[in-house]
Amino acid sequence: MKFDWPVQVYWEDTDAGGVVYHSQYLNFMERARTEFLRSLGLMQTALRDDLGVLFVVRNIQIRFKKPANFDDALNVNTQLLKVGRSLLEFEQNIYRGDEHLIAAKVDVVCIGADSFKPVSIPSQMMSLLTL
Repeated sequence: MKFDWPVQVYWEDTDAGGVVYHSQYLNFMERARTEFLRSLGLMQTALRDDLGVLFVVRNIQIRFKKPANFDDALNVNTQLLKVGRSLLEFEQNIYRGDEHLIAAKVDVVCIGADSFKPVSIPSQMMSLLTL
């Protein structure tokens, strides 16, 4: 299951030299994961309000290969690698054209919206995430 999300680099994403600040890549990847879920019809507010679950990042491994710069058009590729009882494992890559800039593996855990403790991914969602 792969998903691509375009990102335009704005001045606010960069340091004084016009290079994307390292933490902004996490924001780009977060947006892409959100839009991936949205493309499946899964709105995060509905997951919280209707199903009582949230998704939180448990672990990120990131490799910075090349920098992005102000005004670059980027593509964030998101691939769902594994679906567990309460875990979603993603591979995310950021490209500028054919140039591979960022490689990351992101583990996301389903938690209860009230308890903030791990819970099973709701069956309504699991059926959409079947690999």
